[in-house]
Amino acid sequence: MRTGGRLIAVLCIALATVGCSDAGEATRPTTSGPRSTSTTAVAAEPAATDQPFAEVATAIDGFVTREGLNGAALVVVERNGGADGSGVVWQHYTGAFGPDRPSLIASSSKMLTAGVLLRLQDQGLIDLDAPVADAVPWGSANPTVTVAQLLSNSSGLPGLVDGPMYAPYLCQYLPTGTLTDCGRTIFTSTDDDALVVPPDTQFRYGGGQWQVAGAVAEEVSNKSWAELIDETYVEPCGVRSLAFNNHFAQITSPTGPFSYPTEFDGDPSVLAPTDNPNMEGGAYVTPLDYATLLRMHLRGGRCGKTRVLSEAAVEQAHTDRIGGFGTGGDDEGYGLGWWIDRDDTDRQQDGGAFGAEPWIDLDRGYAAFLVLEATSGQGQALMNEIRPMVDRIMDERAGRPPAGS
Repeated sequence: MRTGGRLIAVLCIALATVGCSDAGEATRPTTSGPRSTSTTAVAAEPAATDQPFAEVATAIDGFVTREGLNGAALVVVERNGGADGSGVVWQHYTGAFGPDRPSLIASSSKMLTAGVLLRLQDQGLIDLDAPVADAVPWGSANPTVTVAQLLSNSSGLPGLVDGPMYAPYLCQYLPTGTLTDCGRTIFTSTDDDALVVPPDTQFRYGGGQWQVAGAVAEEVSNKSWAELIDETYVEPCGVRSLAFNNHFAQITSPTGPFSYPTEFDGDPSVLAPTDNPNMEGGAYVTPLDYATLLRMHLRGGRCGKTRVLSEAAVEQAHTDRIGGFGTGGDDEGYGLGWWIDRDDTDRQQDGGAFGAEPWIDLDRGYAAFLVLEATSGQGQALMNEIRPMVDRIMDERAGRPPAGS
């Protein structure tokens, strides 16, 4: 299954146009000032050698050593249970990683962005299946495009591969200006007219359409993206480390745009505050906090006793929207921020270019967050190695017969 690794594959071209220099200060630093990375304490699991997950720990540690990485983390959660009620089944950290280390997660941000829009729909402020023009006055520039199409890469606007060089789209990578202005600029541009196609006819991964969705969220709510993140996730779920920024033109990787910008090094304060966070790839978060949000999806939209999303909203996020034209692979679909395995639609993921690989198994009732600070290819390789192990362990834990039996 493909993941968000496409994001960084084109940023080297886009950023070559705008330059990669120190970002200017934002005029209203409400989005991404340094946030505390403390999380709800989770009791440490017994040593890996005493657990069914010992083989998983060995595989992770071996991969980190072979690839020369700075470490890795894996947190496994289940819908119900967990020794302390958190749902955490097992967690493993190696190298620089620990439960309180935030990492940039690139395209693993997408399901978080979609969730904000879904919550606004739950509140009656927007209908995701209605045209953008019904929500904001500038939506008339593309009168038939819906918000759901923006969040499923099916809006018809150029995606990352189609048009990262268009000047009106480059604001999505810059920490200057505002999210609302950037999204409006992208949506009302005429420079892209020759490449825009009718919505729901092509899958065009990523790009400015996600920035448009964030701008719509700010306008219909009359709140900043930072406020929406706080209200949607941080407060109800206690995920204090979660925030969005726009790091692409602020810090770069010493080994090139395809790999992790090591200057971040678990320290959000290296990024200037911004009012224009990147919607599809700008989040940072700790392993435990992201796993908490995965569990919210497992539990029909609830964090603890607090309802974050309606059950209908969660189902909408996990429903394949592009069955008529596909993503380019016969075995994959896409919902709202989620890649969907068409051979088993309960198996979904939202991988990122820097090696973050969250996945969820709605049938088995578990989810996992694997995070590296590396590349998409390395994250996918390790996930493909350990996921069958985790599936088997979770089946044994639930008393399910082995797969294929």
